[in-house]
Amino acid sequence: MENQVITFGCRLNSYESEVIKNNLTNSGLDKFVVFNTCSVTKEAERQAKQSIRKFIKANPQHKVVVTGCAAQIDPKSYSSIGGVYKVIGNEEKLKQETYQNLKEDFGTEKVLVNDIFSIKETASHLITSFEDKSRAFMQVQNGCNHRCTFCIIPYGRGNSRSVPIGEIVKQAKVLTDQGYKEIVLTGVDITDYGSDLPGRPRMGEMIKRLLKLVPDIKRIRLSSVDVAEIDDDIFWLLENEPRFMPHFHLSLQAGDDIILKRMKRRHLRADILNFVEKVRKIRSDIVFGADIIAGFPTEDDKMFENTLKIVSEVEIIYGHVFPYSKREGTPAAKIPENKQVPKQIRKERAKQLRDACDLELQKFLKTRIGKTENVIVEKGGFGRTEHFVLVKLANDNYVQGEIVTVKAGSVEENYLREVI
Repeated sequence: MENQVITFGCRLNSYESEVIKNNLTNSGLDKFVVFNTCSVTKEAERQAKQSIRKFIKANPQHKVVVTGCAAQIDPKSYSSIGGVYKVIGNEEKLKQETYQNLKEDFGTEKVLVNDIFSIKETASHLITSFEDKSRAFMQVQNGCNHRCTFCIIPYGRGNSRSVPIGEIVKQAKVLTDQGYKEIVLTGVDITDYGSDLPGRPRMGEMIKRLLKLVPDIKRIRLSSVDVAEIDDDIFWLLENEPRFMPHFHLSLQAGDDIILKRMKRRHLRADILNFVEKVRKIRSDIVFGADIIAGFPTEDDKMFENTLKIVSEVEIIYGHVFPYSKREGTPAAKIPENKQVPKQIRKERAKQLRDACDLELQKFLKTRIGKTENVIVEKGGFGRTEHFVLVKLANDNYVQGEIVTVKAGSVEENYLREVI
């Protein structure tokens, strides 16, 4: 088996895994396997460790390198796994010289992890292709300046850092030249884009310039957004730029004001509803996804009902829902045990939230029957509409990555089916 990168977690990790693949290839390494980990929940870490141990047992001839947020935050727990060759930090994993040193077996230190808060800039990494992807991910920002009480991610990513607009344009031109029709802008807190750059350009201004300077971009999509940071240019794009996709994924987390305050979020329930109302006035067919945490400490039945209710009020069709996970080192982890919601209740609430999102998805899918959709073709006979809805394609001759026009004929499970 050749070099391999095994990715856990977010779209930013997916982007960075492509950087790692390039670095492995360019360094001439062979039989290296890099695990790019996630630390958003304890379950994510458990799955990563399980996969690492299983792989080492089955492939003792390979050199295993562990990186990503979990490795950045707690490198010792990964370096102690028998058979792990090196543990490298989130900044080190993106540097070509790291892999050149691995090739030369440079040094005897097993853990190569620096202080992530000492990093002041985010470098641009030119990626020419994404393995098995119909759309390209492009990093525009990294890190986070906020300290939500449940979140460990800033300790894995550091403070907010933005990629200069010129570098973003250069990367986008490379991707469109390679034939990518859709670009997804990724980061940890992308709506904080530009706060560290000269002139402090906002995200909306950056996207307007990007679309003007790279006219071959057919679609641009955002990863998770924070309504507390949305700038007016985003609303302008939604109204005037057809290449800006009608799909927002909200960093919601909860729908109850007391819980939002205890999470140290910067929005309240009314802020979410006002944002949704405003964008629906601009584009009535807009769809929403959301990150939601079930069972945050002190959440009682009434508080949970407020979160459950906001799913239908916003009409959230894509729910990234997970039970609250206690992360050592965060303020929420210090909340007394008698204020922690029992695990089984967390799981039950998470299921209710997922079921509610699934119901909203079914309702939305039914509104698309008979409509013409512009679909970007993916593998396996499926594609995605501008709303990110999955479509089962009837024509086997479509080319992956191309945008085709199809008619939605029926709803099957959680997707539409094309009718000829």
